[in-house]
Amino acid sequence: MIAPHTTASSASLRLACLHLLQINALEQKATQVRGLDAARCTLDPAESFTEPTRLPGRPERPQLVHPSQLKTRAVGTPEGRAGLIHALTHIEANAINLALDVVWRFSGMPDDFYKDWWRVAQEEALHFELLNAHLNEMGFAYGDFPAHDGLWDMAERTKSDVLARLALVPRTLEARGLDATPAVRNRLVSVGDQAAAQILDIILRDEINHVAIGNRWYRFLCVARQLDPVSTYAVLAQRYQAPQLKGPFNLAARRAAGFTEDELAALNTSTRSATA
Repeated sequence: MIAPHTTASSASLRLACLHLLQINALEQKATQVRGLDAARCTLDPAESFTEPTRLPGRPERPQLVHPSQLKTRAVGTPEGRAGLIHALTHIEANAINLALDVVWRFSGMPDDFYKDWWRVAQEEALHFELLNAHLNEMGFAYGDFPAHDGLWDMAERTKSDVLARLALVPRTLEARGLDATPAVRNRLVSVGDQAAAQILDIILRDEINHVAIGNRWYRFLCVARQLDPVSTYAVLAQRYQAPQLKGPFNLAARRAAGFTEDELAALNTSTRSATA
Protein backbone atom coordinates (compact mmCIF):
# COMPACT_ATOMS: atom_id res chain seq x y z
CA MET A 1 0.00 0.00 0.00
CA ILE A 2 1.42 3.39 -0.97
CA ALA A 3 1.58 5.77 1.97
CA PRO A 4 -0.33 8.99 1.28
CA HIS A 5 2.72 11.16 2.01
CA THR A 6 5.12 9.31 -0.27
CA THR A 7 7.17 11.28 -2.77
CA ALA A 8 8.39 8.27 -4.73
CA SER A 9 8.28 8.79 -8.47
CA SER A 10 6.26 5.59 -8.87
CA ALA A 11 3.46 6.82 -6.62
CA SER A 12 0.06 7.27 -8.24
CA LEU A 13 -1.48 10.68 -7.56
CA ARG A 14 -5.03 9.36 -7.82
CA LEU A 15 -4.33 6.44 -5.49
CA ALA A 16 -2.59 8.79 -3.06
CA CYS A 17 -5.74 10.95 -3.05
CA LEU A 18 -7.85 7.92 -2.17
CA HIS A 19 -5.53 7.09 0.73
CA LEU A 20 -5.53 10.69 1.91
CA LEU A 21 -9.31 10.73 1.80
CA GLN A 22 -9.40 7.79 4.25
CA ILE A 23 -7.35 9.55 6.95
CA ASN A 24 -9.53 10.24 9.98
CA ALA A 25 -7.46 12.91 11.72
CA LEU A 26 -8.08 16.15 9.88
CA GLU A 27 -4.90 17.90 11.00
CA GLN A 28 -2.89 14.94 9.71
CA LYS A 29 -4.90 14.86 6.48
CA ALA A 30 -4.36 18.56 5.82
CA THR A 31 -0.63 18.30 6.58
CA GLN A 32 -0.16 15.35 4.24
CA VAL A 33 -2.19 16.97 1.45
CA ARG A 34 -0.05 20.08 1.72
CA GLY A 35 3.13 18.03 1.82
CA LEU A 36 2.57 15.73 -1.14
CA ASP A 37 4.56 16.72 -4.23
CA ALA A 38 2.22 15.83 -7.08
CA ALA A 39 4.93 16.56 -9.64
CA ARG A 40 6.73 13.43 -8.46
CA CYS A 41 3.66 11.22 -8.81
CA THR A 42 2.43 9.32 -11.84
CA LEU A 43 -0.92 10.24 -13.31
CA ASP A 44 -3.02 7.67 -15.13
CA PRO A 45 -6.57 8.80 -15.98
CA ALA A 46 -7.49 5.22 -16.91
CA GLU A 47 -6.82 3.85 -13.42
CA SER A 48 -9.84 2.50 -11.61
CA PHE A 49 -10.14 1.64 -7.94
CA THR A 50 -12.44 -0.31 -5.66
CA GLU A 51 -14.33 2.08 -3.41
CA PRO A 52 -13.66 1.48 0.29
CA THR A 53 -16.65 0.64 2.46
CA ARG A 54 -16.26 3.83 4.49
CA LEU A 55 -15.61 7.25 3.00
CA PRO A 56 -14.52 9.81 3.90
CA GLY A 57 -12.17 9.32 6.80
CA ARG A 58 -13.24 11.70 9.54
CA PRO A 59 -12.87 12.11 13.31
CA GLU A 60 -15.57 10.99 15.73
CA ARG A 61 -16.46 14.61 16.39
CA PRO A 62 -18.16 16.87 15.47
CA GLN A 63 -21.55 15.30 15.94
CA LEU A 64 -23.35 15.45 12.58
CA VAL A 65 -26.97 16.57 12.78
CA HIS A 66 -29.69 17.83 10.45
CA PRO A 67 -29.19 21.52 9.57
CA SER A 68 -32.45 22.38 11.34
CA GLN A 69 -30.92 21.22 14.63
CA LEU A 70 -28.02 23.68 14.50
CA LYS A 71 -28.33 26.64 16.84
CA THR A 72 -27.91 30.19 15.64
CA ARG A 73 -25.56 31.98 18.03
CA ALA A 74 -24.85 35.69 18.32
CA VAL A 75 -21.30 36.41 17.16
CA GLY A 76 -21.00 39.06 19.86
CA THR A 77 -20.32 36.31 22.42
CA PRO A 78 -17.07 34.29 22.46
CA GLU A 79 -19.00 31.03 22.07
CA GLY A 80 -21.12 32.45 19.27
CA ARG A 81 -18.10 33.65 17.34
CA ALA A 82 -16.35 30.33 17.90
CA GLY A 83 -19.46 28.54 16.63
CA LEU A 84 -19.29 30.54 13.41
CA ILE A 85 -15.56 29.87 12.96
CA HIS A 86 -16.23 26.19 13.68
CA ALA A 87 -18.89 26.07 10.96
CA LEU A 88 -16.44 27.58 8.48
CA THR A 89 -13.73 25.15 9.55
CA HIS A 90 -16.13 22.26 8.98
CA ILE A 91 -16.90 23.51 5.47
CA GLU A 92 -13.19 23.56 4.64
CA ALA A 93 -12.69 20.08 6.13
CA ASN A 94 -15.42 18.83 3.81
CA ALA A 95 -13.89 20.74 0.91
CA ILE A 96 -10.60 18.84 1.30
CA ASN A 97 -12.50 15.57 1.07
CA LEU A 98 -14.53 16.70 -1.92
CA ALA A 99 -11.46 17.66 -3.95
CA LEU A 100 -9.65 14.42 -3.08
CA ASP A 101 -12.74 12.41 -4.00
CA VAL A 102 -12.98 14.00 -7.45
CA VAL A 103 -9.36 13.09 -8.22
CA TRP A 104 -9.53 9.40 -7.37
CA ARG A 105 -13.14 8.63 -8.27
CA PHE A 106 -13.63 9.81 -11.84
CA SER A 107 -11.52 8.16 -14.50
CA GLY A 108 -11.03 9.05 -18.15
CA MET A 109 -10.69 12.81 -17.79
CA PRO A 110 -7.79 14.90 -19.19
CA ASP A 111 -4.65 15.18 -17.08
CA ASP A 112 -5.36 18.85 -16.34
CA PHE A 113 -8.64 17.88 -14.68
CA TYR A 114 -6.79 15.95 -11.99
CA LYS A 115 -4.09 18.58 -11.63
CA ASP A 116 -6.71 21.30 -11.18
CA TRP A 117 -8.55 19.43 -8.44
CA TRP A 118 -5.32 18.48 -6.71
CA ARG A 119 -4.44 22.17 -6.44
CA VAL A 120 -7.92 22.77 -5.03
CA ALA A 121 -7.32 20.07 -2.39
CA GLN A 122 -4.08 21.76 -1.32
CA GLU A 123 -5.71 25.17 -1.06
CA GLU A 124 -8.65 23.76 0.90
CA ALA A 125 -6.14 22.15 3.28
CA LEU A 126 -4.56 25.57 3.83
CA HIS A 127 -7.98 27.11 4.50
CA PHE A 128 -8.71 24.41 7.06
CA GLU A 129 -5.37 24.96 8.78
CA LEU A 130 -5.87 28.72 9.00
CA LEU A 131 -9.39 28.47 10.43
CA ASN A 132 -8.54 25.58 12.74
CA ALA A 133 -5.57 27.50 14.16
CA HIS A 134 -7.77 30.55 14.72
CA LEU A 135 -10.38 28.41 16.46
CA ASN A 136 -7.67 26.96 18.71
CA GLU A 137 -6.40 30.46 19.56
CA MET A 138 -9.92 31.27 20.74
CA GLY A 139 -9.78 28.35 23.18
CA PHE A 140 -11.95 25.96 21.17
CA ALA A 141 -11.27 22.89 19.05
CA TYR A 142 -12.75 21.40 15.92
CA GLY A 143 -15.50 19.07 17.10
CA ASP A 144 -16.66 21.27 19.98
CA PHE A 145 -19.87 22.16 18.11
CA PRO A 146 -22.26 20.00 16.07
CA ALA A 147 -22.25 20.31 12.28
CA HIS A 148 -24.22 19.08 9.27
CA ASP A 149 -23.12 16.90 6.36
CA GLY A 150 -24.81 18.60 3.41
CA LEU A 151 -21.70 18.89 1.26
CA TRP A 152 -20.71 15.25 1.54
CA ASP A 153 -24.32 14.12 1.19
CA MET A 154 -24.44 15.73 -2.27
CA ALA A 155 -21.09 14.13 -3.11
CA GLU A 156 -22.61 10.75 -2.30
CA ARG A 157 -25.66 11.42 -4.43
CA THR A 158 -23.55 12.41 -7.45
CA LYS A 159 -20.76 9.85 -7.19
CA SER A 160 -21.87 7.95 -10.30
CA ASP A 161 -21.67 10.92 -12.70
CA VAL A 162 -18.86 13.46 -12.88
CA LEU A 163 -21.12 15.92 -14.73
CA ALA A 164 -23.64 15.91 -11.88
CA ARG A 165 -20.85 16.22 -9.33
CA LEU A 166 -19.43 19.31 -11.02
CA ALA A 167 -22.84 20.86 -11.53
CA LEU A 168 -24.05 20.44 -7.97
CA VAL A 169 -20.99 20.61 -5.72
CA PRO A 170 -18.58 23.31 -6.96
CA ARG A 171 -21.12 25.15 -9.11
CA THR A 172 -23.94 25.02 -6.55
CA LEU A 173 -23.00 24.30 -2.95
CA GLU A 174 -19.51 25.79 -3.05
CA ALA A 175 -20.67 28.72 -5.16
CA ARG A 176 -23.02 29.61 -2.32
CA GLY A 177 -19.89 30.50 -0.39
CA LEU A 178 -19.19 33.26 -2.90
CA ASP A 179 -22.55 34.78 -1.98
CA ALA A 180 -22.29 34.26 1.78
CA THR A 181 -18.67 35.12 2.52
CA PRO A 182 -18.88 38.94 2.33
CA ALA A 183 -21.74 39.05 4.84
CA VAL A 184 -19.98 36.62 7.18
CA ARG A 185 -16.80 38.69 6.92
CA ASN A 186 -18.73 41.83 7.84
CA ARG A 187 -20.19 40.08 10.91
CA LEU A 188 -16.73 39.14 12.09
CA VAL A 189 -15.35 42.63 11.49
CA SER A 190 -18.29 44.06 13.47
CA VAL A 191 -17.10 42.19 16.57
CA GLY A 192 -13.43 43.07 16.00
CA ASP A 193 -12.18 39.77 14.60
CA GLN A 194 -9.89 41.15 11.92
CA ALA A 195 -7.81 37.97 11.85
CA ALA A 196 -10.82 35.89 10.81
CA ALA A 197 -11.77 38.52 8.23
CA GLN A 198 -8.32 38.27 6.67
CA ILE A 199 -8.65 34.47 6.48
CA LEU A 200 -11.99 34.89 4.71
CA ASP A 201 -10.34 37.25 2.22
CA ILE A 202 -7.92 34.45 1.32
CA ILE A 203 -10.73 31.91 1.11
CA LEU A 204 -12.92 34.07 -1.13
CA ARG A 205 -10.02 34.73 -3.48
CA ASP A 206 -9.27 31.03 -3.79
CA GLU A 207 -12.89 29.90 -3.93
CA ILE A 208 -13.57 32.08 -6.94
CA ASN A 209 -10.92 30.05 -8.74
CA HIS A 210 -12.28 26.76 -7.39
CA VAL A 211 -15.75 27.51 -8.70
CA ALA A 212 -14.17 28.60 -11.98
CA ILE A 213 -12.52 25.19 -12.22
CA GLY A 214 -15.91 23.60 -11.67
CA ASN A 215 -17.36 25.76 -14.42
CA ARG A 216 -14.51 24.94 -16.80
CA TRP A 217 -14.89 21.18 -16.51
CA TYR A 218 -18.68 21.26 -16.39
CA ARG A 219 -18.69 23.05 -19.74
CA PHE A 220 -16.02 20.69 -21.09
CA LEU A 221 -18.32 17.74 -20.36
CA CYS A 222 -21.40 19.52 -21.73
CA VAL A 223 -19.56 20.05 -25.02
CA ALA A 224 -18.35 16.44 -25.04
CA ARG A 225 -21.88 15.15 -24.40
CA GLN A 226 -23.52 17.73 -26.68
CA LEU A 227 -25.59 19.22 -23.87
CA ASP A 228 -26.73 22.77 -23.24
CA PRO A 229 -25.15 23.93 -19.96
CA VAL A 230 -28.11 26.00 -18.72
CA SER A 231 -30.92 23.54 -19.38
CA THR A 232 -28.77 20.58 -18.30
CA TYR A 233 -28.07 22.24 -14.98
CA ALA A 234 -31.79 22.65 -14.32
CA VAL A 235 -32.38 18.97 -15.07
CA LEU A 236 -29.55 17.85 -12.80
CA ALA A 237 -30.61 20.14 -9.96
CA GLN A 238 -34.08 18.62 -10.03
CA ARG A 239 -32.90 15.03 -10.48
CA TYR A 240 -30.49 15.17 -7.54
CA GLN A 241 -32.68 17.41 -5.36
CA ALA A 242 -30.22 20.25 -5.10
CA PRO A 243 -31.18 22.97 -2.60
CA GLN A 244 -33.01 25.98 -3.97
CA LEU A 245 -30.55 28.85 -4.14
CA LYS A 246 -31.61 32.10 -2.54
CA GLY A 247 -30.25 35.59 -3.05
CA PRO A 248 -28.74 37.98 -2.67
CA PHE A 249 -26.08 36.71 -5.04
CA ASN A 250 -22.53 37.97 -5.28
CA LEU A 251 -22.76 38.60 -9.01
CA ALA A 252 -19.28 40.08 -9.29
CA ALA A 253 -17.70 37.00 -7.72
CA ARG A 254 -19.89 34.66 -9.76
CA ARG A 255 -18.88 36.43 -12.98
CA ALA A 256 -15.23 36.21 -11.93
CA ALA A 257 -15.79 32.48 -11.39
CA GLY A 258 -17.00 32.09 -14.95
CA PHE A 259 -20.78 32.03 -14.69
CA THR A 260 -22.30 33.37 -17.90
CA GLU A 261 -24.99 36.02 -18.09
CA ASP A 262 -27.47 33.35 -19.21
CA GLU A 263 -26.65 31.30 -16.12
CA LEU A 264 -27.02 34.30 -13.83
CA ALA A 265 -30.35 35.17 -15.47
CA ALA A 266 -31.55 31.58 -14.95
CA LEU A 267 -30.44 31.78 -11.33
CA ASN A 268 -32.50 34.90 -10.72
CA THR A 269 -35.50 33.47 -12.58
CA SER A 270 -35.36 30.31 -10.48
CA THR A 271 -35.22 32.37 -7.29
CA ARG A 272 -38.23 34.45 -8.28
CA SER A 273 -40.21 31.30 -9.15
CA ALA A 274 -39.44 29.77 -5.75
CA THR A 275 -40.64 32.85 -3.86
CA ALA A 276 -43.72 33.54 -5.97
